[in-house]
Amino acid sequence: MKTAVIYARYSSDRQTEQSIEGQVRVCNDYAERNDILIVSQYIDRATTGTNDNRDAFQQMMKDSDIASKVF
Repeated sequence: MKTAVIYARYSSDRQTEQSIEGQVRVCNDYAERNDILIVSQYIDRATTGTNDNRDAFQQMMKDSDIASKVF
């Protein structure tokens, strides 16, 4: 079985918390249809997408670097 993580984000200007719920729901639906196990979720709320200086995004990148060294 393949594994994956979900990264979801919304900006404070145009979206709301409901946007995160929708993004996660779509990702989970896709994973279920394609036999993919979601092992973690990373969520940035009210954070711009114009750069990568986002807490959850940076944590996801660190975690993926660690995982690539282990596996």
